[in-house]
Amino acid sequence: MTKLPTKIDRLRERGMLNTYPQRVRAPQFVAAGFFDANDLLQVKYEMLRHARQDGVTKAEAAELFGMSRPTFYQAEDAFERAGLAGLLPQPRGPKSAHKLTSQVMALIHEHHKEGEPIQARTLAQLVQSQLGVTVHPRSIERALARKKKH
Repeated sequence: MTKLPTKIDRLRERGMLNTYPQRVRAPQFVAAGFFDANDLLQVKYEMLRHARQDGVTKAEAAELFGMSRPTFYQAEDAFERAGLAGLLPQPRGPKSAHKLTSQVMALIHEHHKEGEPIQARTLAQLVQSQLGVTVHPRSIERALARKKKH
């Protein structure tokens, strides 16, 4: 029998799990009930509401809800731009080696001899000069290591 995912599992999957729920000291979150300190969206919204409606400073609100001031300002800006949807987590950067196209990899393989040390910095400079693509040397090392595994 498969175990059903808990609310914490679902929050984690969606990137909305508050990593530090124990830092939230706002009374409504301390008492068990509707408010859940694990729910980052709820914590951020209530932090913004508290500062706006209850007249506390932004620094005080951030502290009470276990957030940093920069996080408060980021949440405030996102909420002003997109409402509650702005507080939802946004996907972060590329998840693949998107610059390592077949053309780039062909050039790398042409200049890298199997079994010799990887001169990733030199290969990155070569890719930059010949193709005009800036690739981090570590990306080249990872790509060659992936190729070696297959």
